Amino acid sequence: MREKTITSSTHIIESTSGNLGIALAMVARSYGLKLTCVVDPKISPTNLKILRLMGANIDMVQSRDDQGGYLKTRIARVQQLLQTTPHGYWINQYANQLNWQAHYYGTGEEMVAQLDSPVDYVILAVSTTGTILGIARRLRKDFPNIRVIAVDAVGSIIFGQAPGPREIPGIGSSRVPELLSRDEIDEVVHVNDYEAALGCRTLLAREGIFAGGSSGAVIAALYKLLPTFPPMSRIMTVLPDRGERYLDLVYNDQWLERVTPSVETPVASLELDMALIS
Repeated sequence: MREKTITSSTHIIESTSGNLGIALAMVARSYGLKLTCVVDPKISPTNLKILRLMGANIDMVQSRDDQGGYLKTRIARVQQLLQTTPHGYWINQYANQLNWQAHYYGTGEEMVAQLDSPVDYVILAVSTTGTILGIARRLRKDFPNIRVIAVDAVGSIIFGQAPGPREIPGIGSSRVPELLSRDEIDEVVHVNDYEAALGCRTLLAREGIFAGGSSGAVIAALYKLLPTFPPMSRIMTVLPDRGERYLDLVYNDQWLERVTPSVETPVASLELDMALIS
């Protein structure tokens, strides 16, 4: 808004699984702006309700794209709306340089300020890749030897894996984001929906932290990675989402049963009996 890209007459349009949409809805409401969120049937009922309560217009696509997800369909719908909406403006979180810059000057700066010695690893969930790139670039300024590890969803194509169904919104992507800079990421760990849900439930049971699906994926990735790290390694991560928005998903026992794989998950050390919600 300082640059006048967005003015009082702007109608913001964005494709979202809910989390960015809620943030945009808060800002739009504060500044009296119109906002349309293009969503799909996988959005959590809680996120959808919050968006509507915040005053966002909801445009829900129904058709899957050629990767089996909805992202390409959502973006195509955004393009249609831009042609028909007066003063329409697409934030485009997948290509907007302000995405990673926000995490460089914001999240990354905050992380560095809390450190008193070098960190060996930073492990972060990915979707647009803005978070991981911004944080990695800031941390490497002070700690050039840090290893950057991405946590992606099984079925996401960001790092060249085969496309497949994904149930948890907010992590993974059915297209490669324009922001992605693959050379800046040292390693990728893929986590399925079941593993991410167990990560959420175990984090709640053991630490009292009520976190969302992307956070659970990070915890599941840690269980896979810890045996490969040298003793006394220093690790940083971000738990980017809250649990109440996932009550109908990862904290729902019927949902968990539906995504349980037919073969044993590699995250065998996560204690299902401890993590189950009774």
